[in-house]
Amino acid sequence: MTNIGNYQRIWQTVQQIPVGKVATYGQIADLAGLPGRARLVGKSLGYVPDGGWQNKAVPWFRVINAQGKISLPLASEGFERQKALLQEEQIVVVGTKISLKEFQWQPDLSELLFTLSF
Repeated sequence: MTNIGNYQRIWQTVQQIPVGKVATYGQIADLAGLPGRARLVGKSLGYVPDGGWQNKAVPWFRVINAQGKISLPLASEGFERQKALLQEEQIVVVGTKISLKEFQWQPDLSELLFTLSF
């Protein structure tokens, strides 16, 4: 599968993360059928088209690393933007960290079977 095909699977999966929840790069890779491809998830989020994918926003900011942290450099413009977007959704960010226990998305896998097209 081409990178764009993988990117589309990732974007579609990220679109399923509900407001007020986060997912890890590895979790998205697994759910998109791309186990072990967490770095590809991060890369793909940098290529989301301006208008989103299939006329729907791709909430890139809800994807964080396995330690529950924002991966962008601390105090960078991107970091501050991601932190602000998470906080708008009532996700608590302490320093760089989000509590996975409290905020990690736990999808209903049977529900995903009907919402993902791959």
